[in-house]
Amino acid sequence: MNRILSILALGCMLTASPVQAQTNAEPFQTGKRYSVIIDNDFMGDPDGLFQLVHHVLSPSCDIKGIVGAHLGGNGRGFFRDLQGKDEADMSVNKVNECLEMMGMKGQFKVVPGAAVKMTDPDKPVESEGARLIVEEALKATPEKPLYVCVGGPLTDIASAWLMNPEIGKNIVLIWIGGQEYQETGAIVPPGYSMPEYNLNLSIAAARTVFNQSDIRIWQIPRDVYRQCMYSMTELDVKVRPLGKAGAYLYDSLAGIMAGRNGFSMGETYILGDSPLVLMTALMSNFEADPASSHYQYVTVPTIAEDGSYRYNHTGRQIRVYDRIDTRLMFADMEAKLKAFAVLH
Repeated sequence: MNRILSILALGCMLTASPVQAQTNAEPFQTGKRYSVIIDNDFMGDPDGLFQLVHHVLSPSCDIKGIVGAHLGGNGRGFFRDLQGKDEADMSVNKVNECLEMMGMKGQFKVVPGAAVKMTDPDKPVESEGARLIVEEALKATPEKPLYVCVGGPLTDIASAWLMNPEIGKNIVLIWIGGQEYQETGAIVPPGYSMPEYNLNLSIAAARTVFNQSDIRIWQIPRDVYRQCMYSMTELDVKVRPLGKAGAYLYDSLAGIMAGRNGFSMGETYILGDSPLVLMTALMSNFEADPASSHYQYVTVPTIAEDGSYRYNHTGRQIRVYDRIDTRLMFADMEAKLKAFAVLH
């Protein structure tokens, strides 16, 4: 009998030991690795909210500011009831609404960008957002750059560079936008628009950044951000139950997907701004880089007045991503939402 009891006791100890080890595990911590400014038209497309929530939950990003950008000039993004004196102000209001829901309002500098698009590639549209980019870029270095993450028009970064061209060497611009490149073997989608949507929001600004500036560009063009598809069933099952933030993100899309805008959107939505998080927070630890995604070096095109690309034989090399790690990106988003829901 004593032998049996000893065996049972040993079994209980072995069964319990992993639990005990897990209980005593060192909590995950990380320091700030990257200086980041987020610039997006948050009053427009809900994918910017997914990027925003994911970014502010990423501890390695030292977010120096969040800039609310303009959209198309008519104040008619997906959030039709959003108030504000102009589109940039509406984007700021949407950011503050989101941060307040998370209990984070006041933790980040939130400022409006330009209220209207650039119309002349040589004339900046000055704004608090552009001045913030200049201020933070002057604190950065080429070795420790400021990552300016743009999910909409390039008005604010173009204006900042025109206001002070010295900042160009200290910036890495990560931009969700631009049409496909023949050099990468990309194929345009059915019924495609030309130019691509975000580029078209301010062609003049894109001409400043691509044609004139020395800013390092990491571009996620249309064929690549279209890879960021997330099904509404997944959103319902995986994201919606994850506390207030999960429900908020789900609700930001549910009405749109149900046909609020007068047409069916199908079963999936492209969370196309999320690579801004992948390219910053989720870099590799050693020799830091977005190593799980793939890019090609492309000679920067000259952007014409109609937004089309023209070959530039003297152009600098830019990164153009052709594949991104959506598994890592979305799994990390889901995990951070779950962890945040547990604590809040």
